[in-house]
Amino acid sequence: MQASEFFFGVASACEVAYYSYIYSMVDVNKYRRATSYVRGVQLLGHTGGSVLGQLIASFKFLSFNDTAVLTLILLAISLAASLLLPMPQWSMFFHKKTKGTNLNISGEHIEQTGETTCGNIFLQMIRDARDCFASKKLLYWSLWWVLATCGYNQVQDFTQSLWEHVQPSHNATIYNGVVEAVTGLLSAATVYAVGYKETILEQWEELALGGFSGLCSVALFVMTFGNNIWVSYASWVIFKCVYMALMTLAMFHIATGLTMERYALVFGANYFASGVLQAIILSIVVSDKGLGLGIIPQFTFYSSYFLVITAIFLLRGLYVIWSRKTKKQISVPSIKNEPWVCAEHKF
Repeated sequence: MQASEFFFGVASACEVAYYSYIYSMVDVNKYRRATSYVRGVQLLGHTGGSVLGQLIASFKFLSFNDTAVLTLILLAISLAASLLLPMPQWSMFFHKKTKGTNLNISGEHIEQTGETTCGNIFLQMIRDARDCFASKKLLYWSLWWVLATCGYNQVQDFTQSLWEHVQPSHNATIYNGVVEAVTGLLSAATVYAVGYKETILEQWEELALGGFSGLCSVALFVMTFGNNIWVSYASWVIFKCVYMALMTLAMFHIATGLTMERYALVFGANYFASGVLQAIILSIVVSDKGLGLGIIPQFTFYSSYFLVITAIFLLRGLYVIWSRKTKKQISVPSIKNEPWVCAEHKF
């Protein structure tokens, strides 16, 4: 299990690199569609895997070990397919730079020296991180990314355990694989639609993030206390579709505000922060050395966790709306009370 978790971490790191590669190969005006395509095909792959897994389990086509071998074969095929992808024309970091000046995200001039070294790259990454997260828009999208991804991973890891609790597999036929396939397919359709349609998030980002996070919280509460496997299945479908749509938008909005060199930096920082937070929650909530909660108390915690995310972004959204109205009232004086304004604008 420890070895599998190690390689899962490697795979997660490769996913960050893959998105950075995709954004470096397409124009910025195509980021939305590129993000939806990549997220969509990932979910379609999840759908195919779920269908295959359900068929293997239901009809006992393969043993557990043979299924693992089949998985390895599919991964080998994907590795061969990756070699056919076009290569970037230059490295993001490890290349020589000529002397001169460049602009950072704040518009400040930075002196560029000749040879690029690992030490210089590390210092530049620190400066880039400082400049990137100085943007409030990027900071709040990243905050939602970290919090929501941590919660989603926790829920995904223990969903099967909850379903086993609601309806034990030895008492009835289970359709977990079919449900996962349907969930992946509907999530892929949702993510694909995000790539073509402007949403309310363009104008009311924080409020929308809070509202949809609230929907995730409600879905988890229903999933936990519905006491019916089909209600639990339906709640999981809603939860995953909403999360995947918001995650696609988060990646798109963050990528549009970054230069090519900063994609992996910000994405990697967000994934790392999410992983650290998940490890903390696991050690407190699930571990025997912590609270060691059962499956129902665990999901009660996860539902409340998304409720906290909802509160954070709803309060932030309301504050932003109030700030906009206040600034508008201050910056636009009344013509009735200030007759000289007309004359000033006239000339």
